[in-house]
Amino acid sequence: MSFVTDTTSDLDARGTKGDALDQDANLEEVEDGDDAGEGEGDGDATPAAAGGNGRAAADLFRESEIAADYVEGLLDILDYDGDIDELVVSGRPVVEVVEGGDGSGRRLQALVGQRGATLEALQELSRLAVFRQTGSPSRLLLDVGGYRALRRKELGAIAKNAAEKVKEYGEAVRLEPMSAFERKCVHDVINALPGVESESEGVEPARRIVVRPVA
Repeated sequence: MSFVTDTTSDLDARGTKGDALDQDANLEEVEDGDDAGEGEGDGDATPAAAGGNGRAAADLFRESEIAADYVEGLLDILDYDGDIDELVVSGRPVVEVVEGGDGSGRRLQALVGQRGATLEALQELSRLAVFRQTGSPSRLLLDVGGYRALRRKELGAIAKNAAEKVKEYGEAVRLEPMSAFERKCVHDVINALPGVESESEGVEPARRIVVRPVA
């Protein structure tokens, strides 16, 4: 198990357009996150800084340690081989599970599931494990095999395509239902594009994003 702290990524980047992140941000922030954007640590490793919510870096790293122990125990039960990295990224605890041996990558994909459904469930269980030991809600982000980074790229393309259609036809585009993490990724992309805005509508698990022209 390796130990890294990273505070340079844009994991928790926020948009500025109205309520675009609305309740989605609450899911991952409990966080967001996701809704805000769940993301991965992709910056250079540096000493952890104090968390954005006023929580000490040591407390945040402790959350990642607790979650990593929980995930490690799960991997042992499943007899899955994987290396676990514990990080603090942009004031948020992160646990990443990466390939640890021959053929482990394919087996780890079972922890991701269809469109990340299993990964989201494991993340909630990991957050619960943290809560049981600390008594505080956690914004922990769990990733397996780099899934979130890959999915972020896919969602970026989906968001840009929707924005182009909105600009071309002048009508709102409703995307398929997405998880809080996926919605956050789309909101981030739309927020950076001129002439369009986004908001979430509906309730889980059918909550989706609507992209429309700026009024």
